Amino acid sequence: MTTVIAFIFMFGLLVFVHEWGHMIFAKRAGMLVREFAIGFGPKIFSFTKNETLYTIRLIPAGGYVRVAGEDPEIIELKPGHHIGLQFNDSGKVNKIIVNNKSKHPNARVIEVERVDLDHELIIEGYEMDEDERLIFEVDRKAFFIMDERKTQIAPYDRQFASKTAGQKAMQLFAGPMMNFILAIILFLIIGLVHGVPVDEAKMGEIQPNTPAEQAGLIENDEITKIEDTTITTWEEFTSIVRQNPGEELSITVLRNGEEEILNIVPKEVEAMNEKGETIAIGQIGVRQAFEKSMIGTIQYGFEQTYTVTKMVLTNLGMLITGQVPLEILSGPVGIYDATDQVVQSGFISLIMWTAMLSVNLGIVNLVPLPALDGGRLLFVGIEKLRGKPVPPEKEGVFHFIGFAFLMLLMIVVTWNDIQRLFL
Repeated sequence: MTTVIAFIFMFGLLVFVHEWGHMIFAKRAGMLVREFAIGFGPKIFSFTKNETLYTIRLIPAGGYVRVAGEDPEIIELKPGHHIGLQFNDSGKVNKIIVNNKSKHPNARVIEVERVDLDHELIIEGYEMDEDERLIFEVDRKAFFIMDERKTQIAPYDRQFASKTAGQKAMQLFAGPMMNFILAIILFLIIGLVHGVPVDEAKMGEIQPNTPAEQAGLIENDEITKIEDTTITTWEEFTSIVRQNPGEELSITVLRNGEEEILNIVPKEVEAMNEKGETIAIGQIGVRQAFEKSMIGTIQYGFEQTYTVTKMVLTNLGMLITGQVPLEILSGPVGIYDATDQVVQSGFISLIMWTAMLSVNLGIVNLVPLPALDGGRLLFVGIEKLRGKPVPPEKEGVFHFIGFAFLMLLMIVVTWNDIQRLFL
């Protein structure tokens, strides 16, 4: 149950922050945000505030922000349609009743002759059994009512397509950007609560029944030499330990200002290298020492985000070039299983894991693939170069094919996760 709660919290936070970035910058640009959704599929919970429908949906596989003009409008009025009109105190149409007009006895029923809800905001038509042509002004925030459900109209200046290439790009980039900002904040929290790792090869917590305890290492010991190699950093220390599983090592320890020589045999454990191959590495069962420092914490937040970003980009490049197999990818099932292991390590480990996933989510969404933010940013770039947007129908086909491919990839990755768990 703890893992379930942790996974829901982590998933919800990552998706919320990402989509919140999209929504905030859409609204700042004057776009009408129709829906802010966490998850896909049937609605579990929903409410409307400030023109936007907020929903939580059944399938925890992402989320989305639906901006007016990004997709074809659901309701399209054509000549010959019979509709009902209701008016506000200014005499402008504020409700356009598409069907079930009998449920709105006060509505004024007309036959549509011409409609322009993008620029002119007018409806032209005739009342039933009348020959006089009437022109009605439509309020900018009028609603369609179809099947007793309200949908706000979107004048062209509130649609995605009406905005500059810069505004579009910022709205699309804002989601991944917020994931990077979230990662920095989470690493800062770790630094404030837990401290930041020291640069020296200084011992933190010594785990029981491990080679470190058996060799006599204690907290705050500093390794200055392994065999004949001088050690100045934690990375140098761990690198030598990893490279010598099962081999006895002579280590020089600085303890209370005095040097001692200890012998230690790193335990041999299995790990996966960058190519996805299983290899043997050495471990001794000790954690790095930490210290609390405000300046160090700020530096740690940015450095860790940069380090994780570099690691994800490297792995992504190796995946694209075929240096690592597709099997190393994990979907929701694999992430849940990894979260279960992380939760057992404590709250700080969960925060660290969430920050790493946030960076991963930000980078993956910037990959120029159809249906991802990066793919849509690619089209904004093409629009900037051409001086005009790509025809919506062509862009729509591109994203549809890409979305189908991503769903297929998700199925394959999930199957790999299940095989790893049960086979």
